[in-house]
Amino acid sequence: MSDQTAKHQSALTQAQSARYWEDGFLFPLSVFSEQEVSEIRAEFEEIERDWRDADLPLPFNTYNRVNAHLVMPMAARIALDARVLDVVQGVLGPDIMIWSAEFFIKEPGTKHSVGMHQDLTYWGMGETPDQVTAWIALSPATVESGCMDFVRASHKNPILPHNDTYSETNLLSRGQEIDVEVAEEDKTHIELRPGQMSLHHGLTIHGSGPNQSDDRRIGLAIRYLNPNARQLIAERDYAMPARGGDAQSNFLQVEPPKALFSKEALALYEKVRQDQSKALAQGADNSVPLYAAT
Repeated sequence: MSDQTAKHQSALTQAQSARYWEDGFLFPLSVFSEQEVSEIRAEFEEIERDWRDADLPLPFNTYNRVNAHLVMPMAARIALDARVLDVVQGVLGPDIMIWSAEFFIKEPGTKHSVGMHQDLTYWGMGETPDQVTAWIALSPATVESGCMDFVRASHKNPILPHNDTYSETNLLSRGQEIDVEVAEEDKTHIELRPGQMSLHHGLTIHGSGPNQSDDRRIGLAIRYLNPNARQLIAERDYAMPARGGDAQSNFLQVEPPKALFSKEALALYEKVRQDQSKALAQGADNSVPLYAAT
């Protein structure tokens, strides 16, 4: 990364932390400078070009969309960046683990969207408050490009009924959507400049529209836990230590990959994929390719 840095959010203030717990989300939070995020995007798009058609065990898009931090050192590096962790600490406390990192990409002028949903519906962790998603914009996230929409204070609901649509234009693994009509006036548009970040709770109802801009909409969603979180469905689950300690040992610890798609990283990825599939594909009527064990 470049040595050039932006004036970034070093930590959450007490007021910001209170706002997060009241609204179920917080934005915008500056973590990377314009130069840094330009370099990050270029690095990611180079990986895409070099590996999209490579002879990998699974399609590149699977690694890109599920647990990228296990096979892409750059994804782990961003998730472990102290500036990101400083902000996350204001929600989770000093002990932080990385559960997953996922790239969400909408190509310009396409119909792909994300249905309104609650993340915790499919994680196998119940309604735990011991998680937060940091969503980092690698390109402009605007209403035109299909930024996320959050429903304020919706995290105060339990997990609500969802439907699996399996829509080809829904970027979620099974096209899941909450079985509740969300009025447009209840949505907050989460517009972010490249290098900015939002936080949201796993019960917050959210989704996003299609990208009608001329640029790709690229975001990196990092799911953080503190050690109090527990996997309730799968027999085993995994997390990467990021800060502090883990006195609970509810998750098997994994290390960042040393090289792109190394043999060791791919083997670990497949083990995690198989073990997590019980939770992530729970209740699905049809196959869920992103999570299906091989």
